[in-house]
Formats: sequence, structure tokens, C-alpha cells
Amino acid sequence: MAWIGNVSQIRGSTAHAHMRSLRILLVSLALVPARNAAAQDAASFIARIERPQSPDRGGLDAMTLEQVMQRFRVPGVSVAVILNGEVHWAKGYGVADVETGARVDVNTAFQAASISKPITAMAAVRLAQDGRLDLDGDVSRVLRGLTLMRDSLHWAPVTPRSLFSHTSGSDDGFGFPGYNPGVPLPTPAQVVRGDPMANVSGVPFVRPPYTGYKYSGGGTTVMQQALVDITGRPFADLMQATILDPLGMTGSSYQQPPAPDQAPRRARAHNGAGQRMGAPWHVYPEQAAAGLWTTPSDLAKVLIEVQRAVRGPRGQVLTQDGARQMTTPVGVGPFAVGFQVEKRGEGWYFMHGGSNWGFRCDMIAHVRRGYGVVVMTNGDNGGPLISEIEARVAAAYNWDSLHKPLVR
Repeated sequence: MAWIGNVSQIRGSTAHAHMRSLRILLVSLALVPARNAAAQDAASFIARIERPQSPDRGGLDAMTLEQVMQRFRVPGVSVAVILNGEVHWAKGYGVADVETGARVDVNTAFQAASISKPITAMAAVRLAQDGRLDLDGDVSRVLRGLTLMRDSLHWAPVTPRSLFSHTSGSDDGFGFPGYNPGVPLPTPAQVVRGDPMANVSGVPFVRPPYTGYKYSGGGTTVMQQALVDITGRPFADLMQATILDPLGMTGSSYQQPPAPDQAPRRARAHNGAGQRMGAPWHVYPEQAAAGLWTTPSDLAKVLIEVQRAVRGPRGQVLTQDGARQMTTPVGVGPFAVGFQVEKRGEGWYFMHGGSNWGFRCDMIAHVRRGYGVVVMTNGDNGGPLISEIEARVAAAYNWDSLHKPLVR
């Protein structure tokens, strides 16, 4: 650092450049202890979550996290924890593929399954913010070549808000089984119509909107077609430009089937016994409802975006009003536009889970208080493991209103 003493001898822009470099260096050096402290702090939390729980209240408390994985025969799991509106830590455990032994790390991509839905809803909210979509307008007015199967045309219109909150009157109850890689795929319109090309029976609308709640993957597939018709863009491209790229979700894609060059970093599907399935994964033309490949760290960015926008004045892609649309239940059932919203203790949380062939996942965050967690697994028996991890995170971080395992 001897050159600092010579700053007074340097003239003009060169002196300014050296002073800027010096300031940057000093700031960087000052941040080193803070970064080290943050890393040590995260390490202590990770250790508390991985080791047996204290006090031991029975159940799985006496087990390490690795033992819990073995108990439920889940080959791999990836976790990201949010604290104070930022990713506090992320870590992978186990293997992405039991046959090759490839390890899970923070860049391993999993199928998000139904967590695809609220991300799609976020894209719709952004289009609404731009005046290109009316969340309370008749979705039939923007659909091209697709007529909804309604029992009565005298009912109130089916709207994007009702479709994303599962209160549109649709009666499909999907859950999509997906397709083996390489087989011909139906279009979203064929899925909604129940075309023989599809492996589901179609999306009938059997009651007026907002008279009842029934979970409907088919309703989100209607919105997939609507978003494509509004923008004129392939769905995966639309989501990349509207949500994934702006939020920096570099490990995420709605492309179905996935790009071959991305296969090495994708987890494989496993059954409830922890065995590799016959195909590496299933393919979902119902991209909006089930087709996202992503990581917990990327999904954490979605939760953080909502939290920041709720506080205001806005996030990266959501206005404050847009975030409120996604965290305020519509009045029938537990859903807002895209997210389930639930009061636990004194806190309000927004959340969504996912279940595809060979994959299970979940994410949850406090609406107001900058914390949350995302857990993704590559096993059909991942649900109990997810609940245990979420409970351990809540206990370790002393979440003020979430001290028991999540009820799924």
C-alpha cells in the first residue's frame, strides 16, 4: 500500500482514478469481516437444521437431516432460506441421480411442478400492470381458437383472477401426469378440450365463478393459451422475458421438453422407494401449470420480489398493487392471484407446493417479514422430508408464528 503516499504527486484524471480505486479497495476490505460474519452466522443455522433437534420432542427430532432423507428414501434435496429479504444460504444434499451418483448442488435444477403456476400468475399480473390484460375481464375475449366448455353461458365471465385462484368453476382437478420424453405432445388447447392426443379428459366449467373453490391445473392451462394469444410469443420465451430474466433466475426455464444441453445439471425422477424411474423425467406441455425447471435459489428470488413489492413502492417486475393482487385472497377459497395465502399464528404467509412424477417441492414466505424457505426434492416421497425441513428452519430462525411442522 506504499503507493498511497504518492497520491498528492499525481495530477488530473489519473489522481481521481487512483483515489476511486483506493476507495473501492478500502470499502472492499471493510466488507470482508461482515461477509465472514454472515457466512459464519449461516453456517451455525445450517448446523442447527442438519443435526438432531433439541429439545427432542419425539418423532424425527432425534435424527440428522441425512437420516431423515434416508428414512423417507429421498435421494436428493436442495434448500434455500430467506432472511431479511435476501437469500441467507442455499445448499444441496444427496444425489441428483442414484444411478450415476451425481451430487445435488445449488445449481441442480428440479421440476417445480405446480409451483410453475404462481410464476405464471406473476407474468399475468405484469401484463395487467402494463394494461395488456384485465384480471377481471372475460378471458374468452382474448382466446383464439379455444372455446371454454361451460354449462351455462348466462353465468358471469370466467376471468384470469378466477382461473389463478381456482374459483372459476372449472371441474378438472388436474394434477397432470406428464408424458415420456420423445412422444408427441398435445397443445394447450387440445389439453383444455380433452382431445384424444391428450392424456387428460378436458376442462369443463360446471358452476358460476366465485361460488366455490376447486384446485384446477386446467384453469392455468387456459391462461397459458390466453397469455400466448395476447403476446403472440411462445410461452417459454414469454416467461423468460417477462419474469425469469428480469429477476435474474438464470437457472430456470419453462422450455418443454428441456434443452438437451441442460440435461447434465437436471435432477432425475425417483419413486417412493428412492429408485430411479424408467424415464429421467416426464415432459409437460402444460408449461404454465407444471413445466418450470428451476432451483430453490431462483424461486427464492420470486418470494423476495413479492415481499419487496408489498412493502413498496415496487419490486423489479411487480408494483405494490400487483404484489397485493398476489397476496390478497379473492374471497372464496385460500388463493389470491397465484399464491395460496394462510394465517398461521399471528403471521400471514404466501405459499405454493408442487408434485410432479418423481419430484416434490414447496415454498413459503411471510408476507411482511422478509423470511421464507424453498425446498425441492427428486423423490415421490419428498413431502414428509419437506415438512421436516420447513419445521427445522422455522425453529432455527425462531419464526414468530410458525413453530410446528407445516400441515400440507
